[in-house]
Amino acid sequence: MKQPLIVLTGPTAVGKTRLSLRLAKAVGGEILSADSMQVYRYMDIGSAKIKPEEMQGIPHHMIDILDPWEPFNVVSFQEKGRECLAGIYERGHIPIVAGGTGFYIQALLKNVDFTENEEDTGYRLELEKIAKEKGEAYLHGMLRQIDPDSAEAIHPNNRKRVIRALEFYHLTGTPISEHNRRESGKDSAYQSCYFVLNDLRERLYHQIDERVDEMAEQGLTEEVRRLREMGCTRDMVSMQGLGYKELFAWLEGECSLPEALDMVKLNTRHFAKRQLTWFRREKDVIWVNKNEFDYDEEAILNFLLEKIAEREIWKPDRS
Repeated sequence: MKQPLIVLTGPTAVGKTRLSLRLAKAVGGEILSADSMQVYRYMDIGSAKIKPEEMQGIPHHMIDILDPWEPFNVVSFQEKGRECLAGIYERGHIPIVAGGTGFYIQALLKNVDFTENEEDTGYRLELEKIAKEKGEAYLHGMLRQIDPDSAEAIHPNNRKRVIRALEFYHLTGTPISEHNRRESGKDSAYQSCYFVLNDLRERLYHQIDERVDEMAEQGLTEEVRRLREMGCTRDMVSMQGLGYKELFAWLEGECSLPEALDMVKLNTRHFAKRQLTWFRREKDVIWVNKNEFDYDEEAILNFLLEKIAEREIWKPDRS
């Protein structure tokens, strides 16, 4: 019998956090964050991290577990996530994986095999040198020649992922996109329900803009300045997060603050679009379009509970 697991994901700013709390209360769940930035301490405002006083007594996992200068990737998430799941099952609770990092969710849900991820440090250093001398666009062109699908999916400025894709091909002779397709085609390793919360594009983009304005009012600029003073640099994995990389550019005099905040909004809208593209590729997904429920949170929650009960992940208390 597979262990039960609920996934609640969707684009940034769609309202996952509030719904995940209501869902956890209803089913006796614990929340496991699938967010690549919320793992870091001191990065609270820009990552839209839930505050302890907002958790309503629901245990949350994979939040504030690393310092910003520590590396973190999908393999780290999968390993630590499995440890969290084991504890949740031991306590007799249902895990709710909530967050917007689709690759992390896929890795955990389908138990993706990363054992082929050997490393070739020498080749990687050679690629780093090429990037410094000839630029990111040249490196991305190298990837496009051997793996067009990965080149389409990876932004040219994401040097780390471009290098990883080139390194994977160098080591295995197989495009990493082909490997990822093979792994993503696996069935869920759990008795699962995979919900994608969504909204109309105009509303979602408006919520993103409002959220960025709120972050600025809450002290995002001071948060990024403090991280810089702590020794964080733009090339760190943590500082690639939305809101951080753009404000680093402002702090280093490359643009004005209004320009930086406008760039945060634009990049976040693009990110939301990429998230939705990812979720549309996933199979066995249950789309939850808020507008189809007239934005009635009770109706949305009841729909989720109905689907969870249908899959025998949870039984409602009829007493």
